[in-house]
Amino acid sequence: MGLIGGILRLPAAPFHGAGWVLRQVVAEAERQYYDPSAIQRELHELSRQLDEGLIDEEEFDRREDELLDRLEAVQEQRRRNQGDY
Repeated sequence: MGLIGGILRLPAAPFHGAGWVLRQVVAEAERQYYDPSAIQRELHELSRQLDEGLIDEEEFDRREDELLDRLEAVQEQRRRNQGDY
């Protein structure tokens, strides 16, 4: 059934390939989203926007809390992963 099964699955091959590509894109997006250096850059940019008057204190506080929560989640995940060994 290997050869016949492979032939029968050929019409669905583009969907399997698209699924693989989608999983790769999601994995890369998550890696970038949870990258501590990217979060630090976003915090720096947020501070610059506040200093230049582009955002107010309330917006700064809200977005800063979100970024710090992300950073804390990354650090917690790393602590858990270190304990897995």
